[in-house]
Amino acid sequence: MPERSVRRRSRGALAALAALSCLGTAVLAGCDSGSDSTTKGASAGHPSAAAAPVWDRSPGSVAAVGDSITRGFDACSVLADCPEVSWSTGTDSAVNSLAVRLLGASGAADHSWNHAATGARIAELPEQMALAAKEDPALVTVMIGANDACRDSVRAMTPVADFRRSFEASMRQLRDTAPKAQVYVSSVPDLKRLWSTGRVNQLGKQIWKLGICKSMLADADDMSASAVTRRSEVQDRVVAYNGVLREVCAKDVRCRYDGGAVFDYRFTGKQLSQWDWFHPGRNGQARLAEIAYRNVTAARPPA
Repeated sequence: MPERSVRRRSRGALAALAALSCLGTAVLAGCDSGSDSTTKGASAGHPSAAAAPVWDRSPGSVAAVGDSITRGFDACSVLADCPEVSWSTGTDSAVNSLAVRLLGASGAADHSWNHAATGARIAELPEQMALAAKEDPALVTVMIGANDACRDSVRAMTPVADFRRSFEASMRQLRDTAPKAQVYVSSVPDLKRLWSTGRVNQLGKQIWKLGICKSMLADADDMSASAVTRRSEVQDRVVAYNGVLREVCAKDVRCRYDGGAVFDYRFTGKQLSQWDWFHPGRNGQARLAEIAYRNVTAARPPA
């Protein structure tokens, strides 16, 4: 979740039920139209069964957008991307990524794409979505927002209203080119829990001093009232971002939010990078892949 400048210094939820029919106002191209026989029968005044669910539990291709977590940052070596261990599209057998679980190893190699970028914030998501849409993917995975909270100061965090506008723009960007692509949206991880878990490691805290997530990780052992307040403000902003992700996703019947599963996951030292004790390591990436696969293939979206 670091900014690109940090690396330079160091080196140098289907929320609406799928049974909605396509009779009325379209919701972000969520229902098939025109040629659907069920729609024709209903529009002619004849009774018909409810439209079939639009969520495909076995999509045939995967494109990933997001930030450093989806790039596998710090999972294989210090302050470097390692996309082969990405929870979404990675090829590492120890991780068993979402793409591999859905498509098999050979299918994932040919039909998955990773457009995430280390340091990315929500304002960059529309551009990533445009790149993903060009692949005509069956499924797009989204994990974004940590860098919007991980700023040099609390004041510099992305305002919630701006976060909403950028995510809405990202969904529109995708729908302009890939109207039937499904979208799986991961919640932003609990940054305060990651601070609490990682601060026991002295090496990790030295890496944090390079500038990783200063709003949360700066002065990691400072338990003064001001430091506690600062971390709580970051935590509250993450919760607000997750609310936006949930609400915007709920307006699109081809979008499924994880129900807060990643935010709620209790990462331990075993799941964190052995270098920065903040980003997921291989084990953590595998846990993220498990969560995603469970939610993507579930008959119903997470509660």
